Amino acid sequence: MNKIKGVIVSIESSESISLVEIDTPVGRVCSVVVETPETAEYLRDGNEVYILFKETEVSIGKDFSGGISLRNRIDCTVKEIRRGKILSRIVLECGKEKIVSIITTGSADRMNIQIGDRVTAFIKTNEVSLMEIVNGQ
Repeated sequence: MNKIKGVIVSIESSESISLVEIDTPVGRVCSVVVETPETAEYLRDGNEVYILFKETEVSIGKDFSGGISLRNRIDCTVKEIRRGKILSRIVLECGKEKIVSIITTGSADRMNIQIGDRVTAFIKTNEVSLMEIVNGQ
């Protein structure tokens, strides 16, 4: 599980759903949560939270150009590659943070992903969960 600390900078709510924007060391990340500031005490501008997302929810783009509906785009460098027969584990360095992506080995080979490549990590907003930070942890 990828886990990065951030600060809530904006919340837009409608009915029981909120779109939350979080400033993190890897840039601004958005999350859709089934909570609102009225139902979840931690949803306040300025509050620290962790963003969480599975390794399998991180897509990778190399030499990407064009439009895409994915809002969370993080520029990274490929730091490590562990190729398996079916899946590959790719460690991405994004500033001082690391993000792990698991993609098919076929995709990694087709894209010719190499250590040192500049890539973009993509994460759908509904795949980013938020975790309240209690007592600094």
